[in-house]
Amino acid sequence: MLTDPIADMLTRIRNAVAIERPHVDIPVSKVKRGLADVLKREGYIWDWKEVDGKPSAQLRLELKYGPSGERLIQRIRRVSCPGRRVYRQSKDLRPVLNGLGIVILSTSRGVISDREARQRNLGGEVLCEVW
Repeated sequence: MLTDPIADMLTRIRNAVAIERPHVDIPVSKVKRGLADVLKREGYIWDWKEVDGKPSAQLRLELKYGPSGERLIQRIRRVSCPGRRVYRQSKDLRPVLNGLGIVILSTSRGVISDREARQRNLGGEVLCEVW
């Protein structure tokens, strides 16, 4: 049993990008679907879909690389964890690497990026940083 399924998802993505896999399979949940959707909207992955798997359904992320094979996801880091939750208000959200990266938040309106949170004036739990 996993104590932090989001950290497991981020680790699977990190490992797949390190060996340049075309896709990665992750056990599915609502929050993971939201994370995958944000990564797709922000251009870090091509697409995601649910595939039937044994013993449960899997979330398949189609990873994205540059024209010369360079990695678009350089770092992906868990910020809030089960033992230490990190919350930010919209006014406290600063751009990551001057806008080259994103922060993914879990808000009352779902899982969104920091850009969307600033536009909607929403705060929430900081799930991870991607750049």
